[in-house]
This record gives sequence, C-alpha cells and structure tokens, in this order.
Amino acid sequence: MFVDKAKIYVKGGDGGDGLVAFRREKYVPEGGPGGGDGGDGGDVIFRVDEGLRTLMDFRYQKHFKADRGEKGRNKSQHGANADDMIVKVPPGTVVIDDDSQEIVADLTRHGQQVVIAKGGRGGRGNIRFATPNNPAPEIAENGEEGQERWVVLELKVMADVGLVGFPSVGKSTLLSVVSAAQPKIGAYHFTTLTPNLGVVDVGDGRSFVMADLPGLIEGAHQGVGLGHEFLRHIERTRVIVHIIDMAATEGRDPFEDWQKINEELNLYNSKLEERPQIVVANKMDMPDAEELLGEFTRQLAEVNPSTQIIPISAITKNGVQELLYKIADLLETIPEMPLVEDLVDLAERKVYRLEAKEDNDFTITRENDTFVVESPSIEKLIKRTNFSTEEAVMRFARILRKKGIDEALRSRGAKDGQTVRIGDFEFEFVEKE
Repeated sequence: MFVDKAKIYVKGGDGGDGLVAFRREKYVPEGGPGGGDGGDGGDVIFRVDEGLRTLMDFRYQKHFKADRGEKGRNKSQHGANADDMIVKVPPGTVVIDDDSQEIVADLTRHGQQVVIAKGGRGGRGNIRFATPNNPAPEIAENGEEGQERWVVLELKVMADVGLVGFPSVGKSTLLSVVSAAQPKIGAYHFTTLTPNLGVVDVGDGRSFVMADLPGLIEGAHQGVGLGHEFLRHIERTRVIVHIIDMAATEGRDPFEDWQKINEELNLYNSKLEERPQIVVANKMDMPDAEELLGEFTRQLAEVNPSTQIIPISAITKNGVQELLYKIADLLETIPEMPLVEDLVDLAERKVYRLEAKEDNDFTITRENDTFVVESPSIEKLIKRTNFSTEEAVMRFARILRKKGIDEALRSRGAKDGQTVRIGDFEFEFVEKE
C-alpha cells in the first residue's frame, strides 16, 4: 500500500532532575554540596533514508517519544544525556506543524536530517547554587520538559518525469513498457489510485525515474476526484510528460484535454506552468488518430508553438524509443532539484525571533477572589522548581518579588491570604513583614 500522508505525535525527552547531595567522605571536612546536574533529554530527529518510498511505517506507529536524561548523581557527577531518537523518512517528505500549519522541514536529500522535537535541558544540582553567603544550598532544579507537537507528514514523490493526463489515456501502459514497473491496468477510469514509479533505461547508458501519477479531471485543484492526492506529487517532477488520447476513444477533443489539464496544474500552483513539458500523442495505432494529430498540432502551434509533440503507440511501442531519447536529452538541460518550489533548507536555516523581556512578560487578571498570573517564564520556572525544600520555596518567592509580581498583585488589590494561581499551581498571597 502506498501511503503519502500521516499525522504523528513527537516528544523530545525530558531533562533529568538535578540532585541535592553533600560530600560525606573521610578526610574531607566540610565537604560542601555534591549534587550533580541532570542529563539532557534526547531530541526527536527525522532523517532521510533513500531506501524508503512511502509513509507506511507511520500508519502503524504514530507516537515517537525520546528518552529522558538521567538524574544527577552525588560526588558532583552529572547524569548522562539521553540518546537522540532517529526517525527515518523517505525523500520528498514535508513536515508541517499541525497547530500553526507552518512547514517545519522539507527533506529531499539522502542523509538530510532535522530536529523536530528538542529534548529538555537537565536540571541543575545544588553545586550550582553554592555562594559565599550560602555555601551549602539545599536547592536543585527539576529537568525541563521536552518539546512536544503533532506534525503532519506529506510525501511528494521524487521522480525525474511525471506522467499526467486524463484517466485511461495510457499512462500506466507506457510505464509498463519502458520499465520493470507493473502498474494495474484496466479499461476504466482511475485504475491507478496511487503513484507508480519505475526506473527507465534509455539504452545509451542513461536512465531516469518515471512516475505514473493518478489521472486528473476538471476541478482537481479543488480536490475533485483524486485532486490533491495527485497534484501534491507533480510538484517534485523535473519534466512533465503530458499524455493525450489522440484517437479520442472516449469522445473528448484532444486539444481541449490538453487545455483542461494545464489549467488544473496552473490553478494548483502557477509555477507549474514554467515546468518543461513534452506532449505525447498516444494511441496513434487507432483509426482517425493521424487526422486528429494534424488538427491538434495546428491548434497547439497557435497558443504554444514551443511545445514538443511526440506521436507514439504504447501498445505497439512505435515511437517510444524516440520519446525516451527526448526525455533524457531534456533532463540533461535542467537542474537536479525541483523547479516549482523555492526550496529552503529549513534544517540548516536559523530563524531569529525577537523575544519579550522576561522581566515584563506577565499579565494579571482576577476571577472572583482569585488572582491569575499568566507568565511563560514563571510557568517554566515552576516546572523546574523542586518545592520540597524551604530554600527552594524562598528562592521562588524572591524571583517573583524581583520581577515585580508582588507589587503588581498588591496594586490590583491582593490582600493577605488571598489565592494566586500561576499555571496549574495555587499559592497564598502573604504580605512581607
């Protein structure tokens, strides 16, 4: 089964907790703090494997979670960092964040990789909090949570040549006679439901990958018929080979077929109009095909005189070898990478965003008698604070006071004993003496 779209959940590993410990060794008087830092959580990394062709594996496994880092150890030993989780994907995979619909990565080259969910940092042990005023702190941080997200994977077939055309014009038949591919062929529409790929040996030492893509109909750019299931894949091909039923076996006009298919391609992505295209007049062994080819050539020359027309019969193989030579010659003149998309290597691009100062990143609202403080940095601090020791609680209170949250609550009318909620935690407001 060919699977070209999947939605999966990824989560980076949580960081290991820091440790509160003290050195208790013979001949080491007043050893001081000895709790080490926790290890970093593992990243979830997508890596391209050219041996894969579909997203089938993601149909059965939809959750990917990296390991968490080890906890800190005594004697100032740090916990080990967790190994990264490597997830293999086929070339042509586009990774899209499900919430923002932003493209996270566009993976096209073998071995290319990108971090999809970053692991959390390990928490600091109490050796990190020692100061001249507090040489034996009982403070350690919890590990940071790893990044988590739902992502949508879309596969766009990586082929040199894409066969396009209305259903039953002979795309699958052509692929079957020029390669070892064995697509399903039948005398009815939409025999081909998924892309078929085959390696074509031209015969003079050259070869290329050809994709038989599902047939198009009017309205495909809006999802009619197979719609986007087809159009997603044509974006990756370097050359479009447009198959026309020149015998008009289903009563359609060949020139109108050519116009309608190109209109669908243009409406889906206007840059596809710039893609090199070879028009193949198929079924030339049928009656009336020669006469219709003459009329088609005249009509096409009026609107697009530069388009090449190659008459063939996929059944009898007449003209097929000439077509292969034409395709191979054209491929040698165009770049290796797709022309439609301005592909940016998102895996290697750095994005710099202006972040708000943490001193002023809070807002205060009131729900009845409860004051609600919303602050990303404070919520992050809460998750990293181990409230099991009095020193950690006092440190947390000092940070709130330094940020101005105490003063802001007081100005909003907070009184001694009232409830303050920050994230999932609730505290009692206490006036300092």
